[in-house]
Amino acid sequence: MSDDSTKIAEDRNLISLAEAYEVRDWTQSLNCTEDELRAAVKAVGHSAQAVRSYLANR
Repeated sequence: MSDDSTKIAEDRNLISLAEAYEVRDWTQSLNCTEDELRAAVKAVGHSAQAVRSYLANR
């Protein structure tokens, strides 16, 4: 979720924890807490697909 509109497609596939609004948007989208999101990213990396799978199997 970037401020650069030319990189939107890339950003849908990567989870960034750098900005509060991005963390908020991802936690809402993935229906998880910030702690769960951070743990998932730490476990499987920044790939949105990998994080979704990780959270689905929690």
